[in-house]
Amino acid sequence: MSALKDRLRQDLTTAMKSRDEVRSSTLRMVLTAITNAEVSGKEARQLSDDDVIGVLSTEAKKRREAAQAFDEGGRAEMAEKERAEAAVIADYLPEQLGEDEIAGLVRDAIEQTGAAADGMRGMGKVMGVVTAQTKGRADGAVVAAEVRRQLGGS
Repeated sequence: MSALKDRLRQDLTTAMKSRDEVRSSTLRMVLTAITNAEVSGKEARQLSDDDVIGVLSTEAKKRREAAQAFDEGGRAEMAEKERAEAAVIADYLPEQLGEDEIAGLVRDAIEQTGAAADGMRGMGKVMGVVTAQTKGRADGAVVAAEVRRQLGGS
């Protein structure tokens, strides 16, 4: 079993004992998503810490998108709830990369793959390299936008 999943379970127990509603409901939801990921597919499996981080990243992205949708719909209280859940999830994710760090990784990947000569056709090669380096530490859409920008496809 992954150490991160154990930590999530222990923190859920602590949150329940301290009656922290937001934290306990968020951790329950995350643990359910992890369990769903473990039993999906043809046979059940134990997730590694990297797999758990992938599930956490997906859940955090869902919360950000929901908060934005609630803001646009004029539902500030629901948007705030989604942001609070995203903040709890962020505690378990690796530190997110800044724009400069992402730009540097993309620049290095373009040099490494020689994709500059291919223009936008080289995007797949570059994304393959950069995605492996940024997994769980940067939003894929942000990375893709930076790759497009540097390859001249704005």
